[in-house]
Amino acid sequence: MSTSAGIRTSYMDQAELSTKHVLQRDIPWETYMVTKLISATDLQLLRRYDKKHESARAQLLNEDGPAYVQLFVTILRDIFKEETVEYVLALVYEMLSANPTRAQLFHDQSLAHEDTYEPFLRLLSKGNWFIQEKSCKILAWIISSRSKAGAIANGEASGSKKHITTIDDLLSGLVEWLCAQLRRPSHPTRGAPVAISCLSTLLKEPVVRSSFVQAMGSFCHNVTVTNSCDLYALDQQLLYETCLCIWLLSYLATSRTMQRLTEVVKSSTKENVVRVVILTFRNLLPKGTFGAQMVDLGLPHIIHSLKTQAWSDEVRQVQYKSDYCFSLADLQDALNQLEEGLKDKIRKLSSFDKYKQEVLLGHLDWTPMHKEANLWRENVTSFEENDFQILRVLLTILDTSSDLRSLSVACYDLSQFIQYHAAGRVIVTDLKAKE
Repeated sequence: MSTSAGIRTSYMDQAELSTKHVLQRDIPWETYMVTKLISATDLQLLRRYDKKHESARAQLLNEDGPAYVQLFVTILRDIFKEETVEYVLALVYEMLSANPTRAQLFHDQSLAHEDTYEPFLRLLSKGNWFIQEKSCKILAWIISSRSKAGAIANGEASGSKKHITTIDDLLSGLVEWLCAQLRRPSHPTRGAPVAISCLSTLLKEPVVRSSFVQAMGSFCHNVTVTNSCDLYALDQQLLYETCLCIWLLSYLATSRTMQRLTEVVKSSTKENVVRVVILTFRNLLPKGTFGAQMVDLGLPHIIHSLKTQAWSDEVRQVQYKSDYCFSLADLQDALNQLEEGLKDKIRKLSSFDKYKQEVLLGHLDWTPMHKEANLWRENVTSFEENDFQILRVLLTILDTSSDLRSLSVACYDLSQFIQYHAAGRVIVTDLKAKE
C-alpha cells in the first residue's frame, strides 16, 4: 500500500470512530499529573467522574459543573495526544447530548476570565474528522445556550493583555468552518450533513445569518445549502434541517431555490418538511419577483391541494430545537396567507403574464386575452425570451395533448405569432424541426 493510500485509510478509520468506542479507552491520567500536564485537583475530579454511571456524573455536574468545564478545557488546551483529545471531546459531547442545557456551564460567570472557547475552535482545523465533528457540535450547543440579555461572555471580563477568544471570534470561526464544509467537505459523506444540521440550529441567530450570507455570497447561499446534498437522497430529518436553513435565511435575503422547494413540497410525505417549506414560501412571497415565480411554478394549485389535506394537530418540533415549533394553526395561517397573496399577484399580472402562466401550466382555454390584438402586437417580441420557451410549450402541447380545446387554442396562438412577428413563420418552422 502506498503512503498516500495508507494516510487516506487511516483518515477514514478515524472518521468512523464512535463516541462509545472512544470512551472505552483507558487514559493514563496519573501519568499526566506526574508530568504536570494536569494538577492533583484535576486528577481528583477525573477519578470522581471518569467511567462512572450517568446518574453519578449528572450529580457531579449539578454540584460542581463549572469546575468540570474548566477541567475539560484545560486538558484540551494543554494536552495534544490525539487519543486523549478524542476522549475528552467524547466526554463533553456525551455530557451535552444527555442534557443540552449543560452548555450554559460554559458561560458561567466563574469562567469569565477563562478562554473556554479557544480549544474547540482550534480543533476545528484538525485533520481528524472525529475531532472536527465533535468540536463543531459542541460549539453549536455552546452558542445556542448563551444568554442574549447582556451577560458578559467568557473572556470579555478579562483585563489581561493576552487575547481571549470572544463570542464574536467563535461565531466567525465556526461559520467559516461550516461554509468550508459546504464547499469542500472534510468528510465525503458526513461533512455537508453535519454542517447543515448545525446551521439549522445556529441560523436562528441574526448575526449568524448575516455572517453566513457574507461568507457564502448573497447570491449563492441557498443554492449552496441545497446543492451540498441531493434532496432526493436525504433522510427526512436532514431534508427537514435543509429546508429549515432555507426558511431561516429567507428572513434575511432572497432565495434561488424556488423550483427545488416546490418539488420538495409536492413529493415529501413528512408533514414537518411540508410545514417549513410553506413557511418559507410565505416569507418570500412579498419579496421581489418571488410571487410571480410561485405563480409560474403552479404554486396556487399546490396550495389549494394542501388545504384540502387532513393535517395532524400535533406541534412539530425537532428534539433540542424548541425554538422551532410549527402547529396546525401556523400551517393553516401560512396556507391562507399564501393563497390570498398569490391571488393578489395573479390579479396584478399583466395580460401577457397571465397568458404566459396559462401556457406554462399546459391547460389552454378560450379566454378573451387570446384574441386581444394588443396582446400580440405589444408583446410579440416577448415570445423570444428563454429561447422561445412559450413557443416550445405550444408546440409540445400540439404533439402531446389529447384535449381538443387546448389543441385548438395552441394552433390559434401559433398562427397569431406568425402573423405579428416579422420572422414568425421561419421561427416556428425551425423550432418544429428541432423538436
